[in-house]
Amino acid sequence: MLKNFKKDRCYIIAEIGGNFVTFDEAKKLVDLAYESGVDAVKLQTYRADTIVTKTAKFDLDNVGEMVQHELFEKYQIDFALHKKVFDYIDSKGLDWFSTPSHKTDVDMLDELGVSAHKLGADDATNLPFIQYVASTNKPILLSSGMCTLEEVREMINACLVMGNDKIILFHTVSNYPTYPEQVNLLAMQTLKREFPFLTVGFSDHTIGSTACFAAACMGAEVVEKHFTYDKNADGPDHQLSANPQEMKEIVDRIREFEVMKGSGAKKPVGKEITNRAKNRKSIVTIKPIKKGELLSMENIDIKRPGHGIEPKYFDQILGKRADKDLKEDEVLSWSDLS
Repeated sequence: MLKNFKKDRCYIIAEIGGNFVTFDEAKKLVDLAYESGVDAVKLQTYRADTIVTKTAKFDLDNVGEMVQHELFEKYQIDFALHKKVFDYIDSKGLDWFSTPSHKTDVDMLDELGVSAHKLGADDATNLPFIQYVASTNKPILLSSGMCTLEEVREMINACLVMGNDKIILFHTVSNYPTYPEQVNLLAMQTLKREFPFLTVGFSDHTIGSTACFAAACMGAEVVEKHFTYDKNADGPDHQLSANPQEMKEIVDRIREFEVMKGSGAKKPVGKEITNRAKNRKSIVTIKPIKKGELLSMENIDIKRPGHGIEPKYFDQILGKRADKDLKEDEVLSWSDLS
């Protein structure tokens, strides 16, 4: 299970897969992610020979056109490096898991003791693989990038038919990078309405921190963001990753929002309770009034403070008589009237 996941706060994941090939690079990323305040660090687990043919090509804004197998071969990491990185993440008190791309990846990750599996958008329609991952009965984080709503339903049902309902569903746009006009955060709310029994979040591929913060404000229970120590470093995902300053900003702004959103009950809080009496208005005298004299527009008005008769009763007390002598500028109370 994800030990840092709590229902009443947004769970924030730093994705470092594809942004390192050595332990020292990974350690640096983990240290910076920890300092940023995230809840979890995620890797990517694949082997070039099992994820792609040798002829398939990328045509993405962040890497241009290139042979996919070459890129995956460069950034694939072995069992030993997985274990070393996972152990280090665990030592920092962060959750750790990965995105497998093949059944053999799932088996290796389970051998390493991962607490959850994340499935990438490339496998959103790979129902046999989804069912294989769901059969581990671990929490499964599903990316809906490139999906129609019907494909999302099929993906979820593939998990449910295996008896696994521990699902976190991400709204994702699989453009690298994703431009503001493509983010479509309302689609995340559509997922929340369509699947109210699921935890729904946002996996971000935009540049900057705005989308993650906006998603949290719009109800994302989980936010995932690629993370780097240097946007100009060599690798496919550094450009669209958050740097340490941006990730800390994401975490801090989301945590501040969580405090700000409150309970939803509309009632006075803090100094408002005393400010009601000091800063609201009451019915007051505007000239001396003798005992027995009628209250009228000529001798009463509405002014601060607010500890007397409320203004909404103004018409009701017109024509009533003073029960005692009243001075000018005196705040009226019901005991002053007869």
